[in-house]
Amino acid sequence: MSSSVIGALLALTTAVFWGALPIAMKQALEIMSPATIVWYRFVTAFIGLFVWLVLRKQLPRPSELNRKKTVLFLLASVGLASNFVLFNSALQYLSPPVVQVIIQLAPVILLVASAWVFKEKLTLYQVVGVIGLLFGLLLFFNERLHELLTSFSDYTLGILLAVAAALVWVVYGLAQKGLLRGFNSPQILLIVYGLCTLLLTPFAEVKQILQMDFRQLGMLLFCCINTLIGYGAFAEALARWQAAQVSALITLTPLFTLLFVDIAHSFWPSIVEPVTLNHWGYLGAILVVSSAVFCAAGHKLIRLRRCKK
Repeated sequence: MSSSVIGALLALTTAVFWGALPIAMKQALEIMSPATIVWYRFVTAFIGLFVWLVLRKQLPRPSELNRKKTVLFLLASVGLASNFVLFNSALQYLSPPVVQVIIQLAPVILLVASAWVFKEKLTLYQVVGVIGLLFGLLLFFNERLHELLTSFSDYTLGILLAVAAALVWVVYGLAQKGLLRGFNSPQILLIVYGLCTLLLTPFAEVKQILQMDFRQLGMLLFCCINTLIGYGAFAEALARWQAAQVSALITLTPLFTLLFVDIAHSFWPSIVEPVTLNHWGYLGAILVVSSAVFCAAGHKLIRLRRCKK
């Protein structure tokens, strides 16, 4: 197979794993706290990535750290740990597809923040993508807009937690962008995973794992493995394929979540709740995904298409 085909398969693997992730986390949350689930995920990811970098002889060198990079690593770790915990917390109040759609705000906010912090210019495609995404969110929540605007319910709290998860991920994204000048992505992730583990250790109730049944343990194990495979496939996809095309496939994640929830509900209706969206809601989800793709990679994809002609 060609490098581009392998890259496409790896990007699709990431989208599939990330699409299934919130469904598994929803099951693990029946017993385990959000911070504890995240702690187990970071421990597993750190160990797996450490072994991988040792085998490749690419461990980061402590001598490359300075005061500025240390601060950036701390910011990245706080941002990513907060993102994981808030994402899990939102799942306590919302269904997996809803959280996945809201989290699409993260890369879009990162684009706007990068334009401010790094003085990057926003293209017309990105502006159109931002407007389309906001309109898509209005359509997606069309049945719950009155509730969101007139009361503070558990659903509203879940929305706020998911939005907060998107916002703190931007802190991680900006910090990582600054760290890429001295480290590669796997090295950054290794240090960040280690620091996140340390940050969350005081809040992790490790013994909660003893209260889980086989189904919940299986879901926790999947969450842990998901972090390694999802981010690993993503990194390898970027190394083998155009970043614009990888971004386009990854942004399909919420649609995979919608699909997996429907499939899981048909097999286990008492465990997995069905998707409760009207036609406008589904249209909104598609518009959110399409706008995120257009915002992140629209100009590059159009340029690639013109070059092929």
